[in-house]
Amino acid sequence: MKLAGWIILALFALFMLGASVAPKLLKLDVARAPLEQIAYPVKYLVLIGLMELFFTLLVLYPRTSLLGGILMTGLLGGAIASQLRAEMPLASHTLFGVYLGLFMWLGIALRAPAVLALLTGRGQ
Repeated sequence: MKLAGWIILALFALFMLGASVAPKLLKLDVARAPLEQIAYPVKYLVLIGLMELFFTLLVLYPRTSLLGGILMTGLLGGAIASQLRAEMPLASHTLFGVYLGLFMWLGIALRAPAVLALLTGRGQ
């Protein structure tokens, strides 16, 4: 189970770094356009990218993965709320943060049996 958790979190991190963090930090159009589409100031592009990078690193490090997971869930929740406010398509845009968050938490839970017990209600 631990190996599966590491693989899932590695895939999560690769996605975050390649598809979200790098384009934001490099200020690429592929990252700027969605922010403009939901009426967010582009000046927050790098800040959001840095938060994503920091939270992803926290998730990867076993001792801080729970904190990283909580912070990343908050960030994804904000993204979901922003997508809802902008009336973006539900399944492809708005709920993508839910899919990504569930994938991340699956990796965290598989890698840490104590977290898995807590999430399933078997930990006291």
